[in-house]
Amino acid sequence: MSDKAASQPIQTQFDFQERELYWQKRWEEKSVFEVPDVPPKGRPKYYVLEMFPYPSGQLHVGHVRNYALGDVVARYKRAQGFSVLHPMGWDAFGLPAENAARERGVHPGEWTMQNIAAMRKTLQRLGFSLDWSREIATCQPQYYGKQQKLFLDMLKAGLVERRDASVNWDPVDETVLANEQVVDGRGWRSGALIEKKTLSQWFLKISDYAEPLLEGLQKLDRWPDRVKIMQERWIGRSEGAKIRFALHNPPKGFDADQDSLEVFTTRPDTLFGMSFIGIAADHPLAAKLAHENPKLAEFIEECRRLGTSEEALNKAEKRGFDTGLTVANPFRPEQIVPVWIANFVLTEYGTGAIFGCPCGDQRDLDFARKYGLETPSILLPAGEDASFQLGNKAVTGEATLYNSGFLSGKNTQDAKKAAIERLEALGIGQKVTNWRLRDWGVSRQRYWGCPIPIIYCDDCGAVGVPEDQLPVTLPTDVTFDRPGNPLDHHPSWKHVSCPHCGKAARRETDTFDTFVDSSWYFARFTSPHSSAPTELDAANGWLAVDQYIGGIEHAILHLLYARFFTRAMHKTGHLNVDEPFNGLFTQGMVTHESYRDGQQWLYPEEVERRGEQIVRKDTGQAVTVGRSEKMSKSKRNTVSPVDIIEQYGADTARWFVLSDSPPERDMEWTAAGVTAAGRFMQRLYRLIASVAAQDKPDATHGKAGEDLRRATHRTIAAVTEALDGFSPNVAVARIHELTSALAEAEKTQADGLAAARREAALALAMLISPMMPHLAEELMNLLEPDGAMVAERPWPKAEKEWLAVNEVTLAVQVLGKLRGTITCPPDAPKEAVLAQAKAEPNVAKALEGKKIVKEIHVPNRIVNFVVAPK
Repeated sequence: MSDKAASQPIQTQFDFQERELYWQKRWEEKSVFEVPDVPPKGRPKYYVLEMFPYPSGQLHVGHVRNYALGDVVARYKRAQGFSVLHPMGWDAFGLPAENAARERGVHPGEWTMQNIAAMRKTLQRLGFSLDWSREIATCQPQYYGKQQKLFLDMLKAGLVERRDASVNWDPVDETVLANEQVVDGRGWRSGALIEKKTLSQWFLKISDYAEPLLEGLQKLDRWPDRVKIMQERWIGRSEGAKIRFALHNPPKGFDADQDSLEVFTTRPDTLFGMSFIGIAADHPLAAKLAHENPKLAEFIEECRRLGTSEEALNKAEKRGFDTGLTVANPFRPEQIVPVWIANFVLTEYGTGAIFGCPCGDQRDLDFARKYGLETPSILLPAGEDASFQLGNKAVTGEATLYNSGFLSGKNTQDAKKAAIERLEALGIGQKVTNWRLRDWGVSRQRYWGCPIPIIYCDDCGAVGVPEDQLPVTLPTDVTFDRPGNPLDHHPSWKHVSCPHCGKAARRETDTFDTFVDSSWYFARFTSPHSSAPTELDAANGWLAVDQYIGGIEHAILHLLYARFFTRAMHKTGHLNVDEPFNGLFTQGMVTHESYRDGQQWLYPEEVERRGEQIVRKDTGQAVTVGRSEKMSKSKRNTVSPVDIIEQYGADTARWFVLSDSPPERDMEWTAAGVTAAGRFMQRLYRLIASVAAQDKPDATHGKAGEDLRRATHRTIAAVTEALDGFSPNVAVARIHELTSALAEAEKTQADGLAAARREAALALAMLISPMMPHLAEELMNLLEPDGAMVAERPWPKAEKEWLAVNEVTLAVQVLGKLRGTITCPPDAPKEAVLAQAKAEPNVAKALEGKKIVKEIHVPNRIVNFVVAPK
């Protein structure tokens, strides 16, 4: 199609401000990036998806890198003939919007939609090939209403459970906090001392899928190994034994049967080395004992303030409290060991109780030595004899049991098997498989989230909202002038009639964890306007996602929850796949140095370099320059792509974030790098504009033309290989090389070059299109004003005849010093190569008057003459 608007005298500069907007309008008018809900027949499908953003206000260049990587894949696959689904949406619920409401007096919905509008504008200005007809926001009822339907279907399928759970309660904000939001025992926002509180919570039974989630990782061969390892550890399959210990001297009111202590262990072979039992601070037995022991209650409270995450417990000083209770060693009944409450024992793992074996566990050894407990030696490292004694390090490698009765002399594996058989014979234990993975608590005590569609009736209990009453929408007339969840304070919203009996009832005022919102959005994108959560033909046609792109920080929870949700949706009839993402790529971060004036963080645009110093622009005061680290709003070391677009254009921003380093590595944003990218864009425009201004040549080629053709087709092959391998930085490097070759050809007046120059220019216009799509369209329009848009053209193919190597360049050295180069056919005979090397003028001059002692010839690489005076 002819572009009349561009049919004007060739400019020496690419007017990115005007032309980038022009081409975006053209793409939109032709709906180039829109696809039907069901993939069209006759073309392979490809689903590209980047992790959708939280609408916090403005994009920074870290976002640009993430979405530019996805856009490269989408545009490349489209050019290769695929029908490409590339949607965009917003992870729009969450606490930041509620905090903004409290701090700024604006409704969370208004704040969120303003941010979405700003971020959408920037994404569109960057020219990403997104199907905007599929845009979703998780805070919109047409999305979260379908999520409520999914929850109710999971409830019917037995995948949902309501039960009491211990939570971190902030008494000032009157809300539950995640472990990560408890800092030094205090609420991250209020600073209040956190209390442990038991609340009734809703759980999704992800633990039912522990084994298939673990096994499914083996099939994900296009996932990074480190992500799979992280998930494998989080799921945490371990084989061992459960052992029941009868408590000695329990206080009054204890039931001998009910109050036996159950321990899970992966090392039943080390029971002969047991020196104590450790239980978690919030173990039920600890709670019973604390009723009668104020000092113990105080110790438990101190443990709670440390935090309950595994990371917090590992960092904390190992502390314990002797309960006064004891148990007998089942393999050595005469040995009586104490029961301690230990702050490093996790309730979430196993049974919340362990037996401590100092010989085989460093943590147990440190604890035992601190409190003067026994430390029996029972594990004999390789190369040691029976005189071995335990030192300051536990034996954690391969070992042989000794001082262990019937287990002595056995290796670890054989001893485990024998120990479990003995426990089962004694009737006090059995072999079990344990999982670290725990059910997913999804209840959150806040307003800005998806309402949980449950109604509580005094007679009927917890009742699901009838489907014809969905969505349960959030009230808009809430206030944030008091602590706690505004839904609890609303005068009317929570008061309803029971769907079963019609009596007065109340709504659930908790809302869903926002991880629920992001656990199925990829499926909703396949039919975003459907009255059902999914349309099976659409979902089955597009899923699984072929390429998913996002940060490594989501390697565990988001990706694991999405994998669970996919299986749950399969069970409830909403999907026919079990894995959501066939391919996963975790991109590196974009970093920038930080600047601080005293305690005040400064944005990069607020400072400048003056001589050897970085100073504030407004005062000239020197600032403290921090290391280059991940861009974050808290340290204000973010760079807005809007400023870059205005100064250099969208394609420059895209080119820079793709060219600097391999996409899986961190990259540093520098002004010099952006400037260099902008210069290259203009250089390429001038070069191809010059080629386009020439009359169309015939197809004759001289040697120079053949060399350029060869460079062109090798570049096509190299860029194709790089993009297939998710290495856009390599593609960028190869494009630079062809650009330089074309520039040299433009300076040459050799015959037969014109056709080769035009071929190279056409190839460059296509090869840059995944990275610099606006410039690509402009260049193609200069070359072929009556042709199709680049976005609708097929990817170029390298012709094999031009990929073959027909000559090689060899370095010629004299005494190891480079004196010249020669070109000759590949694998040319040694004699011919040596003769050509000696004839090279500079080499001949270096050999003059000298005796050749040795001739070294490395085929296709190097010639070296070792000489001596005559």
